[in-house]
Amino acid sequence: MRADWFGPLVVIVIASAAISAFNPSFLSPLNIQVLLLAIAVNALIAFSQMIIIAIGQMNLSVGAIGGLAAIAFAGMMEVWHLPPALAAVAALAIGVAAGAANGLFIALTGISAFVITLASLSIYKGLNLGITKAQPFYGVDEGVKAFGTANIAGPLPWLLLPTALVAVGLWYLFSRQAAGRFMLAVGGNQHAAELSGISVRRAVILAHALSGALAALAGILLVARLQIGQPTIGDDWLILSFAAPVIGGAALSGGHVSIAGTVLGVVVVAIITQALVLFQIDPFLVQVVLGLLILWAVGVNRLREVRLGPASQGAAR
Repeated sequence: MRADWFGPLVVIVIASAAISAFNPSFLSPLNIQVLLLAIAVNALIAFSQMIIIAIGQMNLSVGAIGGLAAIAFAGMMEVWHLPPALAAVAALAIGVAAGAANGLFIALTGISAFVITLASLSIYKGLNLGITKAQPFYGVDEGVKAFGTANIAGPLPWLLLPTALVAVGLWYLFSRQAAGRFMLAVGGNQHAAELSGISVRRAVILAHALSGALAALAGILLVARLQIGQPTIGDDWLILSFAAPVIGGAALSGGHVSIAGTVLGVVVVAIITQALVLFQIDPFLVQVVLGLLILWAVGVNRLREVRLGPASQGAAR
């Protein structure tokens, strides 16, 4: 019961049972497919922020990086007629470069990640609007459109496959690889990590580069799902990117994240959003609910830290 994933799992089970009791269509194959499509993209957004939380920082430019990569992906297919695979690789490279630039400025200047990523948010969003003139790209390849709507089996969409691979990769990184453990050590106690011989600068740059890559991948998948390169992609990612990891047990002070908990946090947010749609409640209330969930999750995590003490720090599940 002390596991990070247990609380969100209980919420998911109770909420699903309650919603389906009032509206049986909640468990219909179509609705499950809609939920899974949302989870496939939103989990990548949450992972993008989770990596930065692991080092005790925050990335306000997650949405701007994802949006820039998304319009680059769609634009390269429409304007330059690049094959989808090549356009995707180029878009991912843009995400890595944008994230690494954030990390490099933070590492070299020592300026707060909040300030640096706030500035880069404006820069990357400005590039987005400058390239698109606030107009969408419609020339998305038919194969990309098919990938965004096709199912593996039943209601399971193909979009889930990249997300599942990323989740396994992140678990392996933080649980089995030195680079992941170094990032957690930096988040847990930067001074102690530096005294232990860990390169704090390298860990910060790597974390931000990975964050940019995952934000870019989320943007690419969203283009496939929407079948259009919208310049507004990423504008509403910020609250979600914090909500899911925090609900999943991540410590905002750094040093502790949970991949399974973050995925379940994404599911909680998706269920709440879908419930508001099914019951015809104002969808703008989602932001209110997410804010309350963040406050609740931070309070629960703080209580766990007080009860468990130092043993609760420096781990990834």
